[in-house]
Amino acid sequence: MQRRSLVLLLALSACLLIAAAPDEGMYPISEILKLDLRAKGLKIDPKEIYNPEGVSLIDGIVQVGGCTGSFVSAQGLILTNHHCAYGATQAASTTEHDYIKNGFLARNGGEEIPAKGYTVRITDSYRDVSAEVLSAVNDTMDLAERSKAIEMKIKAIVAATEEEQPGKRAEVSEMFIGKSYVLFVYTNLKDVRLVYVPPRSIGEFGGEEDNWVWPRHTGDFSFLRAYVAPDGSPAEYSPSNVPYSPRKFLKVAPQGANEEDFVFILGYPGSTFRHRTSHYLAFEKEVRMPFVADWNAWQIATMQELGKHDRSVALKHASRSKSLANVMKNYRGKLQGLRRLELVEKKRLEEQALQNYIDGDPVRQKTYGSVLAEIDKVYQEMRSQAERELILTNLQSSSTMLRFGNAIYEGTQELQKPDLERQSAYMERNLNATKQSLKQAAQNYYEPTDRTFLRELLLRAAQLPEDQKIPAVAALLKESTPEKSIEKFLNSAYAKSKLYEEAFLLETLAQKPEQVAKLKDPFVEFARTLHPTYKALRETQRRRDGALNKLYAQLADIKQLFMATDFIPDANRTLRLTFGRVRGYRPADAVYYHPVTTLKGVIEKTTGAEPFDTPQKLVELYHAKDFGQFKLPQANEVPVALLYNLDTTGGNSGSAVLNANGEIVGVNFDRAFEATINDYAWSEDYSRSIAVDIRYVLWVTQKFAGAQYLLDEMNVRSGVEN
Repeated sequence: MQRRSLVLLLALSACLLIAAAPDEGMYPISEILKLDLRAKGLKIDPKEIYNPEGVSLIDGIVQVGGCTGSFVSAQGLILTNHHCAYGATQAASTTEHDYIKNGFLARNGGEEIPAKGYTVRITDSYRDVSAEVLSAVNDTMDLAERSKAIEMKIKAIVAATEEEQPGKRAEVSEMFIGKSYVLFVYTNLKDVRLVYVPPRSIGEFGGEEDNWVWPRHTGDFSFLRAYVAPDGSPAEYSPSNVPYSPRKFLKVAPQGANEEDFVFILGYPGSTFRHRTSHYLAFEKEVRMPFVADWNAWQIATMQELGKHDRSVALKHASRSKSLANVMKNYRGKLQGLRRLELVEKKRLEEQALQNYIDGDPVRQKTYGSVLAEIDKVYQEMRSQAERELILTNLQSSSTMLRFGNAIYEGTQELQKPDLERQSAYMERNLNATKQSLKQAAQNYYEPTDRTFLRELLLRAAQLPEDQKIPAVAALLKESTPEKSIEKFLNSAYAKSKLYEEAFLLETLAQKPEQVAKLKDPFVEFARTLHPTYKALRETQRRRDGALNKLYAQLADIKQLFMATDFIPDANRTLRLTFGRVRGYRPADAVYYHPVTTLKGVIEKTTGAEPFDTPQKLVELYHAKDFGQFKLPQANEVPVALLYNLDTTGGNSGSAVLNANGEIVGVNFDRAFEATINDYAWSEDYSRSIAVDIRYVLWVTQKFAGAQYLLDEMNVRSGVEN
């Protein structure tokens, strides 16, 4: 990474870094050298993990497919999760070449195929820009103006940075709400290709039944490769591109890890919410998560029914269904955890103690006395409008055709504005990604599914109370019943629209608003009538964000005074470290889960029917005990999965689990069901994450796939540790 001479502090202007439970924490990279990792069990110099002045392990860590990955060779080979490569695998699959079902293996570079829509992101540098961002606001602004001013300032900082550093990608991440902001600069590699993806019966063994569950027996790994132009610069796919040469690649440890070994992860965890109030948690528990979980379940059931007799339809649904199912089960686990831990009630007690502290001093009372009450008001307002707003959100995300209509209507309007004034999706820096997303949606479009989703949401919208009606939906209700009105609209709209045609969709997006108006496309017209409602909702959300930005900044200040300690910022898809031990746990009375599963468990679970339909070749290899060097030292079994007490969340999928020497012993892919609550709280008692053991990765790649060349590329020789 390029570093500045000044240590670029992710540390916040108020030095808000966390004092936490012994191994809790997704630590920003600026704090790695402050941690006493040697005392915890690290054997290498911490500067080998992060070195502001040179090359370190961090330079081998990337973001890919919404997950984390690691370079594992000098030729740009990347190890990540099977489910992280799933979207690209689905996009490349047909009924004739069903790579999801059968897997994919490129025997050489010429056989590698594009991972459509994927990029590899490498962190180059970062610096604190809190003062710059907050200079855009003042106390005379109303809340919506404040939120808009921050948004515009961030866009300006990003644009200036990308102009100064051509070819780089810049992002400003909010570390503490309304208080601290950090500018990250990334290299984006645009040519990513599939190398090896195991068949679904290995990479997704256990399916949704085993998802978020321990014991686990899933070979959730895949290999990708990053390419660049011959001059080494990032470039779109071209046959003339060459494998990327990373500054650092991670070594693989074929000996794996054992119980109580020290391990750590470097990765890009998604969002956590540990500094939010009881009001936020109660809203999530009682309103938003139940709605989303139930709606996802309904969509999944619909897609399963419509695709059960046609593999081509099932393939169109595959990636979407998997994503929805993952969120659904995650939310069910969180809801169970919130109830089991009584987390909302505990937060309320903490806040009452904080309020008592505030009220105990006139100066504190004057400055902070109403902070918690004002936060509560925001969430009460959100509750009062929740069903309407959730329906509006899902109208655009669940219906592909309405999404297309909105992209055309809103996009053609936005593209007439100066770049910095546009919505993010239509800024020049994001436009190609938006087009790619629309293309992928068009390729996966299936009218019966889309029609069913839109009908259901319109019916729900029609049933909203009078004071929450959506005008554009109400205008459709001209027949004797809502059902008849909606069916009439759907019959006409789907018969007349051509937006599902990829070429037509992209051509239309490039037109002027007046040209689009002449098309009279039903979905564009419906999007036009919905637009005032969405515009008003965005302004409402800006006002709420503006209020919460100020209030949470004040809350952080007074909590720091009250607790006399510092805080780790919540995860936000920026590079973090977490560390701990390979360790089991007790999920219930008289039950203990050991931290290693084996291939024996795969065979025991095998039924011959999906999702426990182990490939026959793998079964034969097991019975032949053809394990090579990849077996447990104390037993003639190949380890499959590892369990450990690290602090992880979404986005850590694909992260390399590293041993005390900084070598890969596993690939993180999940959490135990009890640990879905990690987003809100961490505990040594139940917070456990799951990796596919590196020995299973290597054994499957070598023995099952017959891809010894990949082990050679990673410097793993038969019977020899690299």
